[in-house]
Amino acid sequence: MLKILKYPNDFLRKKTREVNDFKDSKLTRLVSGMMKVMEAEKGIGLAAPQVSSDLRICVAKVDNVPHILINPKIKSKSRKKEIFEEGCLSFPGKFFPVERPVKVKIKARDLSGKKIKIKAEGLLARVLQHEIDHLDGILVIDRAVKYEEKK
Repeated sequence: MLKILKYPNDFLRKKTREVNDFKDSKLTRLVSGMMKVMEAEKGIGLAAPQVSSDLRICVAKVDNVPHILINPKIKSKSRKKEIFEEGCLSFPGKFFPVERPVKVKIKARDLSGKKIKIKAEGLLARVLQHEIDHLDGILVIDRAVKYEEKK
């Protein structure tokens, strides 16, 4: 089974490279392994850099619906944003308040290389933004907001 890298492993800061060969059997094995380790660790999203791969791939499972995104790009974001606590399998047991757009439109490819578009909102939008950040070497601690204490 794949191992999840923990912060401060330098590999987590690495920018990923696009997948070009959709016929490579290693791609299917990697995605399958990512889904297995994400579920075993009780996560709802996982990006390839978290399992020592520099490929632009992320997986998620929200409301029992699996999502496999290869070469994902966020095409648009809502103006409306919300702050919500986010966890990360690379920061076990820790949660950080993060402000993110509540809706996003994402272009990606599926496992066969076919172009897909996803309109996501709520938890799915948050999870996909978090995972795409990983693909760009951005971690949850980079996005965490400081709460202003009321006096």
